[in-house]
Amino acid sequence: MDSLVTAAARALAAGDPLGALKRVALRDDPPALALRGIAMAQLGDLVRAKALLRSAVRAFGSKEGVARARCVVAEAEIALASRDLGWSAKTLEAARATLEAHGDHVNAAHARYLEARRQLLIGRLDETEHTLAGLDPTPLPPALRAAHELAVAGVALRRLQTNLARDALARAAHAAREAGIPALTAEVESAALALEAPAARLIARGESRLLVLEEVEALLASKVLVVDACRRVVRDAHTVISLARRPILFVLARALAEAWPADVPRDALVTRAFRAKHADESHRARLRVEIGRLRAVLTALGGVEATRRGYMLVPRSAAGVVALERPVEGDHAGVLALLADGESWSSSALALALGASQRTVQRALDALAEADKVQPFGHGRARRWMASPVLGFATTLLLPVPLPGE
Repeated sequence: MDSLVTAAARALAAGDPLGALKRVALRDDPPALALRGIAMAQLGDLVRAKALLRSAVRAFGSKEGVARARCVVAEAEIALASRDLGWSAKTLEAARATLEAHGDHVNAAHARYLEARRQLLIGRLDETEHTLAGLDPTPLPPALRAAHELAVAGVALRRLQTNLARDALARAAHAAREAGIPALTAEVESAALALEAPAARLIARGESRLLVLEEVEALLASKVLVVDACRRVVRDAHTVISLARRPILFVLARALAEAWPADVPRDALVTRAFRAKHADESHRARLRVEIGRLRAVLTALGGVEATRRGYMLVPRSAAGVVALERPVEGDHAGVLALLADGESWSSSALALALGASQRTVQRALDALAEADKVQPFGHGRARRWMASPVLGFATTLLLPVPLPGE
């Protein structure tokens, strides 16, 4: 490798894409094409970056397996940055194995971190932890140590383990400062905001207040029964019952929790659960059926008792009942939570991350676009969607995580 290519590679490692381009911008040999592609990716021109890297892969000979594998890893990182989550994990794993076999342990580790970040984005927390467990960040460069700690923090935040997340973010901040890459430092600072921003709204005995993640963690470990509208579950400190796939039952449980210790009139429950303007006998009969189903589902946590005018939630052993709501109400919260990272997403990537059909996600995007909450750019398969973050609020509780029974 000649001196200009070496200098360009060092500039890229230090987060200086312009310095790298000054050295190789006019060259078309395979190493220069690869470095130009990585530089363009760091500058945000992902389409041009992908084209350059593919040209480099074609230009490298069949005997240059390590160079080709490095280009595959760079392509995977571009795909992740552009939220193209459908890229082949097998191709990335093959590239990682090639790098490992030839002693390029740093780029092999980088490939694993890319896979861990993809797993984290789509809510596969157990797989993310398994991937991270196979990596020792100690001998790695500071930038990769920061990436490791960011992934650890991401898992901890979604599992509501705030102390673990805070420690991981502190280590990530130290590694980012050591790396001296401004973009990495900014990424760590952005992740840390989730710990301090309001993450949910608590409704208890008719009063409402905002909670940060640490307070949410303490609430879920307490002796109260929580109806969690962020993740559509009913839970106490030991048992979690998912109602994500039973929307009517969840609406009823939520209404009863918000009113506790009072009851809720039957007509109010009919209006809220069935969206009926006026309750008739057929609605009341249906309500009795759904209440019976809710009783059966919540047996381990409590019951639903009939009162003279309606129904009330009665916890089995909990000290009380509270409702945990989103910090800002609105439809399609899961889509907005993913778009709040400021990156551009395709509808197919959103569907993969949310575990929903692409048509369902497209309807949600169309509705959000009409409300001026998201905006598209591009056409056809190149169309992407973006939204500004919900300023001042953490969206951690709205991101996809595995639920009981899934």
